[in-house]
Amino acid sequence: MTKSLSQTITQVRKRIAPVLLGPPLLAFLPALTLATFWMGGEAALLAVALGLPLIFAVSGGFSYFRRPAMPRDSLTGMMMRDGFNEVISEVYDSAADTGLRSAVFVIELDDFKELAQRHGQETADQLVNRCGDRILSIVRPQDYVARIGDSRFAICLTPVLQMDLELSVQMSGRLQAAIEEPIAVDGASLYVSCSIGFCLHSRTPKPSGNDWLGAACTALLDAQNNGPSGMRAFSPEMDQRSKARGDMMDEVTEALENGQIQAWFQPQICTDTGRVSGFEALARWAHPVRGMIPPMSFLPTLESAGLMERLSEIMLYNALTALKAWDAAGLHVPSVGVNFATDELRNANLVERIQWELERFGLTPDRLCIEILETVMTDRPDDMIVRNIAALGKMGCGIDLDDFGTGHASIAAVQRFRVSRIKIDRSFVMKADRDPEQQKLIAAILTMAERLELTTLAEGVETVGEHALLSQLGCDHVQGFGIGRPMPFDQTLDWITAHEAKLQDAPTIGRQGN
Repeated sequence: MTKSLSQTITQVRKRIAPVLLGPPLLAFLPALTLATFWMGGEAALLAVALGLPLIFAVSGGFSYFRRPAMPRDSLTGMMMRDGFNEVISEVYDSAADTGLRSAVFVIELDDFKELAQRHGQETADQLVNRCGDRILSIVRPQDYVARIGDSRFAICLTPVLQMDLELSVQMSGRLQAAIEEPIAVDGASLYVSCSIGFCLHSRTPKPSGNDWLGAACTALLDAQNNGPSGMRAFSPEMDQRSKARGDMMDEVTEALENGQIQAWFQPQICTDTGRVSGFEALARWAHPVRGMIPPMSFLPTLESAGLMERLSEIMLYNALTALKAWDAAGLHVPSVGVNFATDELRNANLVERIQWELERFGLTPDRLCIEILETVMTDRPDDMIVRNIAALGKMGCGIDLDDFGTGHASIAAVQRFRVSRIKIDRSFVMKADRDPEQQKLIAAILTMAERLELTTLAEGVETVGEHALLSQLGCDHVQGFGIGRPMPFDQTLDWITAHEAKLQDAPTIGRQGN
């Protein structure tokens, strides 16, 4: 009974306080005071003067102005998740009652764990702090901003008369542009990209603040699934996809065996000639109901299920099949790269299996590139990994060192593993055509590679400017969305034909000093 009475009083306070504090009553307060004096004289005026503060206090008016102190994030000074959950519920109810509009944005820095591993936690904390400052510079003082994860921020806009999809997209664009400006840390310029998901108040799947925030998080996940620097507005279809993910252990195992997970191929271009110099085989899951499922959603499941070796077998088979098909079609594709994880490289039968597959397809070893992460070298690999990589290099396979620059591999390790080509990580390539510091880093890597007689390939090339710069600096090959997105094998035939046709009358991009 007592609890019920307390809840009733709380509800009454919530309803009365906005009325007492609302603009209509404040506007008529002088007129109300004057009318009281005319009708009742000084006694009535005194009663109103004493009575209104009493009613104000009972209704919770004084606490309405003064929000209880909330725990703050020690790094950014922003409110934390619990406080934000409370705020967003109040804003949701307020917008619903007044008919005003609002939106919630959830922002996450891309590849933050890798950034922390690469540059150290202290640098990562500085990046988070600077990004938080930039977010605050975009929003209004009355909007609410919180840090709700290691690299995740949330924004709840104070309700306004006008807030639609177009305005939300524009704000997301301003937030991305601010965050992705270079950040100076210890004399070096670092680039951070971010993904954003947002949900308009009117599109919340269920009438509550928690569901509003959950919808924005669902939109963020959809943005992340489509690559870095993604931006998505919540839609009911996203919610259905999110619920359908669940536990996919059994489903992904079945997908491997029934052919749903296949190799898609991303082209690599020679900067001297502009011609196709190879493809990289990348795992893609074409689900019959959900559509394309990105690698980040199913590769961890495969790894936890111990199925990475089976995946590598499928990818190798697809890659060699593609090489034979390109040869049969009269298309010149020198090689295909296949990724091998650490656990796969520990397989004592790996070299024999790859040799047997090459002989079965009638292909020479130089047509296959074995891609290994730089972290494999820096994690003190065991003797079996060293022997396998060395044997594959001796056999004639290309050894590509992937994500170069992120794992701090030594020159001795590069020579020990018989590396034939290094793949410059996307973080060095991003916006290199506009940043002299990025250009210096790339030039240093290319100079080292030249002295070690290694070929080079730059990953993540997205613009014509980046492509031209890398060519001028002397990078041998380029790969990225600006060249071509990963595609199923049947699309590669038309893509190669169209690309070769464009080269017929195109001039060769020259390098510096040529």
